[in-house]
This record gives sequence, C-alpha cells and structure tokens, in this order.
Amino acid sequence: MTTDVGTFVESWQEWHTGQEGRIGDPHGFLAITELHWLSDEPERYDDAPGTWSTGPDGVRVLLAEGEELVVDGVAVHGEYSFGVIGERASLFPVSGDAVIEVAKRGGHDILRPRHPENPLRVAYTGTPAYEPDERWAVGGRYVAFDSPRPTTVGAAVEGLQHVYDAPGRVEFELDGQELSLTVFAGHAPGSLMALFTDATSGVSTYAANRSLSIGAPDDDGTVWLDFNRAVNLPCAYTDLATCPLPPAENRLPVAVEAGEKTPYERG
Repeated sequence: MTTDVGTFVESWQEWHTGQEGRIGDPHGFLAITELHWLSDEPERYDDAPGTWSTGPDGVRVLLAEGEELVVDGVAVHGEYSFGVIGERASLFPVSGDAVIEVAKRGGHDILRPRHPENPLRVAYTGTPAYEPDERWAVGGRYVAFDSPRPTTVGAAVEGLQHVYDAPGRVEFELDGQELSLTVFAGHAPGSLMALFTDATSGVSTYAANRSLSIGAPDDDGTVWLDFNRAVNLPCAYTDLATCPLPPAENRLPVAVEAGEKTPYERG
C-alpha cells in the first residue's frame, strides 16, 4: 500500500485526533474511580449506588430507597439482576452523570464506576506519540492455524489471566528482520489484533504492552501493518485496568519507534 506523504500524514493525524477523543471520553477508562471485585457477600461502595454481589445466577444489585440505575434506558429500583455476564463483556448502567461498568474479567465479576469528574480524566492533556513515518507501515502475510489455539496470557493485575483463541499469526519484515506476531480476533468482523512489546518498551513506550489493529486479510492472506497506529491499552494510564499482556512470542527484538509513547500519567 502506497500513498503520498501528505495524505499519509493527514490520515494519521485524523486517526490520532479520534484516538485522543476516545481516551478522554467522559465515560472512558480515565473516568474509572475504582476496581471492585464482587463476591457472594453483598457490599456497598462509595462511588456507586446500591449493594452489590455475585453468585451462580450472576451479578445482582439492591438499590436503597431513593437510589436508581438506568439500564438500557429504563429506570430500575429495588433489587435488580444483571444475570451471568460473559467473559470480557461489559454492561454500562447509568447513575446520574456516571456510568457503572459491570463486567467479567479473568472469570471474576467486577464493578468499575466511571465518573467524568475523576481527576485522572480532568487532568488529561493528550498522549505523546512518534511522528508518523511510512517506514513503519509494512505489508505482511496472515497464516491461519489448523484450528484456533487457546492462548493464555497474563494480565496487568497480578494473579489474573486471560484466555484468547488465536486464529493464526502474521508474518512480516521490519527493520530488515523477518518477524511474526500471534494474533487474536479484532473488533471488526474478520479483523485481527496483536499485543506486543519491542525494544522501545520501558524506554520510550509503555513497558507492559501495546496493541495493533490489523484489517481483515485479503483472499491470499495479505495484510497491512501500520505500527504508526500502535496504541496503549488502558493499563498504561491507570492501575484500575485488567489489560492482557502479550504472548511470549510477541516480544519483538527490534525498536518500533512508531505509535503511542508512554503516557504522561506514567511519567
């Protein structure tokens, strides 16, 4: 894929502006005030209405008189069941100007209230990034595994693990070296996602991980990897995230001087 330099830079700047908007969203991960691990013992929290618990039938909340949550546009009171939440799924009931994320991560039900006035979000001034450079945008080849491989990876939270089905790997050349990344399913149908570290990790980029979205492969397996669009995961900004770590084989031996750098919030 080739474009003129002006178009390439303009496209990146448009993408980067959109990325900054997503990071600073009033109910994005910078708005998270706490990470609560739910159990069968009902418990109240300072940053969310109700008394919360979980069990075989899923997450439940008991709202006291005068308390309210809005679920899918409908106000609920008293006792309410969210049911069993799927792994890596999230629900976002509304409470005033906040949303109360109800989710499951690593087999555990959690609560993550998101308040727009959270100081971390209010103080956010942007994420530093390398200047876009076409040398970091390369073609590659997607190689599907015979069947998806369950891949267990660590998490930003100690003791937590995530399991993803890896459908294949992407092979490419970067900085004169033949490399590959194990990939997982992306958000868009057919797309892919790679978690990785490289020689800049812990130096100019966040130490634990970065993520790269890859469009759906062509019929012959051709893919396009634009490391200028490598992004931080939420754990780069807050300790209240449960982000996955890259598989061991995704530790690239080259310095990928492209994409987002270590957030200012991490010094």
